Amino acid sequence: GRGRGSGEPRLCQRLCPPMKQMRSAILAACFCAGISAGCGPVSPQCDADLVLVNATVYTVDQSSSVANSVAIKGDRIVAVGDNLESECRSVAELDLDGAFVYPGFTDSHVHLLEVGYREVTLDLRDAASLKQAMDMVQARVQKNPPGEWIEGVGWIEKYWPENRFATIRDLDPVSPHHPVLLRRSDGHTILVNSKALQLAGIDRDTPNPKNGIIQREPDGSPNGILIDSAVSMVTAIMPDKSAVEDKKALELALRRNVRLGWTQTQNAGGNFHELGLLGELESEGKLLHRLYYALDEEASIDRLLDEGPLSDPDHYLTVRAIKVFADGALGSRGASLHESYADDNSTGLLFYSQPQIMPTLVAALAKGIQVETHAIGDRANTVVLDWYETAFHQVPPDDRPVAAPRWRIEHVQVIRPEDQDRLKALDVIPSMQPSHAIGDLFFAPTRLGPERVKNAYVWRGLIDRGLIIAGGTDAPVEVGDPRIEIYAAVARKDMNGYSNEDWHVEQAVSRETALKMFTIWPAYAAHQEDIRGSIEVGKLADFTVFDSDLMTMPADEILSATVVMLSL
Repeated sequence: GRGRGSGEPRLCQRLCPPMKQMRSAILAACFCAGISAGCGPVSPQCDADLVLVNATVYTVDQSSSVANSVAIKGDRIVAVGDNLESECRSVAELDLDGAFVYPGFTDSHVHLLEVGYREVTLDLRDAASLKQAMDMVQARVQKNPPGEWIEGVGWIEKYWPENRFATIRDLDPVSPHHPVLLRRSDGHTILVNSKALQLAGIDRDTPNPKNGIIQREPDGSPNGILIDSAVSMVTAIMPDKSAVEDKKALELALRRNVRLGWTQTQNAGGNFHELGLLGELESEGKLLHRLYYALDEEASIDRLLDEGPLSDPDHYLTVRAIKVFADGALGSRGASLHESYADDNSTGLLFYSQPQIMPTLVAALAKGIQVETHAIGDRANTVVLDWYETAFHQVPPDDRPVAAPRWRIEHVQVIRPEDQDRLKALDVIPSMQPSHAIGDLFFAPTRLGPERVKNAYVWRGLIDRGLIIAGGTDAPVEVGDPRIEIYAAVARKDMNGYSNEDWHVEQAVSRETALKMFTIWPAYAAHQEDIRGSIEVGKLADFTVFDSDLMTMPADEILSATVVMLSL
């Protein structure tokens, strides 16, 4: 366990060796006894293994009720109320010393494997300038033998005083003998050096691939920036990661996520290879939080459509969704827009035509498989709603295993008012990441212009239409911290408190809404609202416990709140 003072939350999970088979908050007595544990009074009104007392418990039930104690038996909640220590017969009692208990936080959009690799890869998120980023690459190059690949992640030019993408003119001088690949924070753009271009066979005569862009110098030669499908022209010739490396990355990601307070993440794209490794981690007692998994590799999608949804009885790994892409990212001008970018004459990239995608969507609907589609630009969101509406007509409710499929659109960053209405009419769930707004709004007005930016990151507008929003982080594109997401949702300001009229702070949401975005609404988006997402009798005992009251503390202090315990 993690003792007091370690700087990490106490993980009240199934990790005590003699009790490894148990997945319940009773293990808090094993890991969290440092707070205060003892035997509760005897009473026949409530039979529990553990009672959590002396807390503020935000239940997120239909009445948004608040309690001060909760009782657990096995892995389920058996009572929620005030002063349950006087009503419940329990094996153990845990005094939370005034801490604040929330339903277990869920990240509705994360890339688990990539989060893990970010932990061991050159991390450029903190580079304050283009020059500093290049200095960091040079320092890594000097530690590796010539010819070895150098990989980096997380660069983002919007914070650089140079205010531009780096190119081979910047990268080649610091890496003449190593092939280098550096991923932009959005995951849709890479910067490579001349060595990598040569190994991939990319030169001035290489055409743009379908749904991809090779950016070029005025003379037509590649400048090192590759966008969307052009990325695979380089990644395809890189050495494959081993299963051992992948498994270690997954383990690192799981550990990082629980430190931050996540009790479930919804993985936005993966394959059966990763699922096999997660199964190994499960058997080793290292699957530290619940997973709801979407597959995006073609062979894995075909297999899921053939076999149908998969789930373990303990709800630790559920596979019932597929992920497809409609367009690229706004920062690299790959998001598909109805009209040209305000700062470029392109309209972005649209990856599929309706005839190409429809067989997959129809098959998924007929099999009870959820579909989540990446769509950022306003045209992409229109097109995806067209796809969904056509599929719903082709497979009417009586012919579906699940009448209400709860299909999702991931990101929904720019969407016209008429399509906001269509989301509600078609019962499609927007899955959105608040931190995208407080980063992208530094450049989105330039990309979109003042009129279109009014329809960007419209959380409040969608909620006022009666929609729910499944809140996520898109880590490793963003940091992946629930505190940042809650802060972004309620403040709609950057981390330093900055915003302006272009940021449309009227789209910010209330504390109660923000809490729902990361608890009950993700549970609904995963068909799991009957077992997760709120603290109610009969549901799984999944809790995230902070030392501070996220519902009342000043918004700018949310970022300093500390996770003190998890329970799942």
